[in-house]
Amino acid sequence: MSDESAGARVRNSVIGVLKGTGSIVQGATDVVRDSAVTTLRNTADVAGAVTSTAGSIVAGAFGAVSEVGTGLVRTAKGLVVGLLEGVGEVATVTVGTISDIVRAAITGTGGIGADVAATVGGIAEGVITATKTTGVNLAEGAIALGQSVIGGVKDLGGDLIGTASATMSGAITGAAQIGGDTLAAIGGTAKGLVMGAGQVGADVVSVTTGAISGAISGAKEIGLSVEDAASAAATGAFQAAESIGESAVHAVRDVAASSVDGVKAVIQGDQETK
Repeated sequence: MSDESAGARVRNSVIGVLKGTGSIVQGATDVVRDSAVTTLRNTADVAGAVTSTAGSIVAGAFGAVSEVGTGLVRTAKGLVVGLLEGVGEVATVTVGTISDIVRAAITGTGGIGADVAATVGGIAEGVITATKTTGVNLAEGAIALGQSVIGGVKDLGGDLIGTASATMSGAITGAAQIGGDTLAAIGGTAKGLVMGAGQVGADVVSVTTGAISGAISGAKEIGLSVEDAASAAATGAFQAAESIGESAVHAVRDVAASSVDGVKAVIQGDQETK
């Protein structure tokens, strides 16, 4: 099956899912997983084919959403889970695989004119959820998630604060659903977001602010201490800032000390704030 026919098959199947009465997430996951497995099993170079396969399947799934007019965020989650699990059935899922799929999903969101900041929560939830079934280390997957989100959104000119916040909230929800280490997911996601900001020249202040804000709101949803969540996000952001440069370090310190959403974040391991 060619990438093009895979996309068409997914589009038609997801239209049926969106018009049905069952779970959008599970329905999209099943459709996408099956299509990814079928396509990649017939490919000699699986690693090289992941990007093109993901791009085609994303286009098909989001084309269905555009036609039906509903289910974007839930489809995004199911799409990411299905792609990662599909790759996992025929090859090893790596952090590079996660990056390729996240970028493809963000590009697909922009392709149908949807709000990336709204959709990325579903993408993030899908990535973290899929770490359990694909054997990817949760913290490493979270870092790859954050990096690729910022890179993809910067290309589209999206809202960095809203995107970082939604990414973090989605990561927390995903970690809670699989019984994973939520604080590790928060720290890893924040680290990846700020690393991504440094790589593409995005505003570290905006990304850090969004990451901490998303950690606070996500913590409230699952009953986690907002102080612990804010601290984990600030610490992850700080660790990334240290690899970027002194200006990034100062930016993260200033955001943490400014009490985001009424919560002052404590940066663990920062000697200058002791």
